[in-house]
Amino acid sequence: MRAAGFTGIDGTETLAEGWQTTHFADAGRRSLTALVQRTGTPAVMVSFLDSDVGFIEAATPEGSTWEGLLNRDMATSYDIPLEQFPIEPAVAGALAWAATSGLTPDEEAIRQTLTGSALFAEELSSVLLAALGLPGAT
Repeated sequence: MRAAGFTGIDGTETLAEGWQTTHFADAGRRSLTALVQRTGTPAVMVSFLDSDVGFIEAATPEGSTWEGLLNRDMATSYDIPLEQFPIEPAVAGALAWAATSGLTPDEEAIRQTLTGSALFAEELSSVLLAALGLPGAT
């Protein structure tokens, strides 16, 4: 991950079937794309703003990408333009990403996560991983 531009890597949790979650302090521009290209595996990344908002990026080795936003209600308090993160394209992108990644996603759970709110955006991130169908995600 360091070679792809991630810094402050701390705490990797191994999930089932080779998936893992890793906490990191920062990622350079295009770090996710670089990671996917280096590993040849799909990846999803959530960057947090003060634990209030989560910015989602996902990519596959074939070049499909999608992005989304977690905790939209809190995002408005940061003046984040919600129109830059439309829900339906994010749901469609998440479903396509999951299918390409060999996962079985839950469309309604993805939609609820992308429109839901929580005290901490990290809570929604965990729910999103499970909704995408990552084995072992809770």
